[in-house]
Amino acid sequence: MKVLITGSNGQLGSEIRELAFHYKELDIVFRNSHELDICSFEALQDFIIDHKINAVINCAAYTAVDKAEQDAEIAEEVNSKGVLNLVNALEKVNGKLIHISTDYVFDGNQYMPYRESDLVSPIGVYGETKREGELAVINSTLDVLIYNKLSPFIFKDYGL
Repeated sequence: MKVLITGSNGQLGSEIRELAFHYKELDIVFRNSHELDICSFEALQDFIIDHKINAVINCAAYTAVDKAEQDAEIAEEVNSKGVLNLVNALEKVNGKLIHISTDYVFDGNQYMPYRESDLVSPIGVYGETKREGELAVINSTLDVLIYNKLSPFIFKDYGL
């Protein structure tokens, strides 16, 4: 199986790169935003098809929570539209997706751990754009998994 890791220079992508040697059965391809822009559907689709990508772990995100308030357009481009591009490109090859979200889709006012069935209430532009990305994934026809640290897994016919 050929797996693409987007956002490979970020915190999570870098950690996955360090652990990749444990998974020799996978052909893992790492790309950062300069090498592969998920905001460009054509480039993304071509890359997935040309490299015969079967699955993506999406670590790409605009994560500057406070700065997102001023950079709302950029945050939406990466966190929402970029994720939709991933979904659309993977649907064409019947691919699989692990999408990393954030606890900012919840307001943090609950004292118990959040569950997948809890209502979301995004905090600011960052949380709102990440939620839009989640919805693109949830509403897709892909086998997917969405992860955030307060509500760890949202499965949808997932089978890697």
